[in-house]
Amino acid sequence: MKKITVLVSGGGTNLGALIKACQDGEIKNGKISLVISSNPNAYALKRAENANIKSVVIDRKLSTSSLEFDQKLLIKLKEENPDLIVLAGFMCILGKNIIKHFENKIINVHPSLIPAFCGKGFYGLNVHKAALERGVKLTGATVHFVNEEADGGPIILQKSVNVNDNDTPETLQKRVMRQAEWNILPKAVSLICSGKTKIINNKVHIGA
Repeated sequence: MKKITVLVSGGGTNLGALIKACQDGEIKNGKISLVISSNPNAYALKRAENANIKSVVIDRKLSTSSLEFDQKLLIKLKEENPDLIVLAGFMCILGKNIIKHFENKIINVHPSLIPAFCGKGFYGLNVHKAALERGVKLTGATVHFVNEEADGGPIILQKSVNVNDNDTPETLQKRVMRQAEWNILPKAVSLICSGKTKIINNKVHIGA
């Protein structure tokens, strides 16, 4: 059984989807063993507690620099030594040392169809606001491996979502979460834990 660590900062809706998928047996060969939050007030911590999952807080505001925060986080991750790290609404950019140490073991869910509306500055409602301003008819979500380029790692799964004429960034965010993120994130985790993903030439190949 693969050990999964989930990194969170806020409400933890994607963590909730992962917990439910584990409970329902949708995630094969994997179990969430630890939740790490950068925010002591994150509701995600309550979700972990309710599911009897161990959690720790590494408060970003108590670190004087991103380097200090990264060092604290890396120490905890090395201690846990997970097989897979999932960024689920984690509002901090991971440092190079963490990415290098856990190469091809970190995944992220992003609320757009990468390469659209991704990279620096594209997070949370900003993504959906940009999509609406551009007038796209389809958006969605992407699960990808994490490398040193923001949202630039190999893509694992994507799912599209229709954009409605009367959408606001908030309504679109909810639809993308419900129809795409909560669907493909557990699927990607299950594929990885089952050894069905392989990265060749920066592309993910999914096997049977």
